[in-house]
Amino acid sequence: MTIKHHLNEKLLMSYAAGILPEAFNLVVATQMSISDEARARLASYEAIGGGILEETEKVEMSPNSLQDVFNKIKSAKTKKFNAPKMVEGVFPEPLKKYAGKELGSVKWKNIGRGVKQSILKTDSDASARLLYIPAGTAMPNHSHNGLEMTLVLKGSFHDEKDLFKRGDIEIGDQNLHHNPTASNDGPCICLVASDASLRFKSIIPRLLQPFFKI
Repeated sequence: MTIKHHLNEKLLMSYAAGILPEAFNLVVATQMSISDEARARLASYEAIGGGILEETEKVEMSPNSLQDVFNKIKSAKTKKFNAPKMVEGVFPEPLKKYAGKELGSVKWKNIGRGVKQSILKTDSDASARLLYIPAGTAMPNHSHNGLEMTLVLKGSFHDEKDLFKRGDIEIGDQNLHHNPTASNDGPCICLVASDASLRFKSIIPRLLQPFFKI
């Protein structure tokens, strides 16, 4: 499988450091289980991080330094995933823990025009959901109030930016205005994580937004 759209360096380093919210960690870990190339890129960043630590000059620690480290670890809310080996099927292993083992186990909720979503349980720093878009269906035109990651699990979609297929990730932020549309050859199923609401251009999606938590 050839994946065209990967994480940028900043997000990949944040994942390797374990500082991303749980919802974003889930998206990254899921892509890692789909793509050998993504796993190789992650391994290179982890190796760089380890090398930096080894070369860091040793300094004298205060008596309370070790306890301070333990306290930070204990209070940390981030959750890091170990991406498994590549697997076949719509749901890679990390996602099965949240959505179930197969599509038939997903509890979908209709949000209009045949589009369905299933909100996954993650911590409150960001939200994660599965999104089902029927073939040829366009999502309402919108931009973003924060960071959004969209990972294609099945099918494909296109917008003003490019075409995204299985394993591709689109990164959305305040600068991205788009109208994602599922390809005509079949439905598109995506894993989406975001840390802020969307900014819809039309009035009807804005009115429905609180009910659908988007």
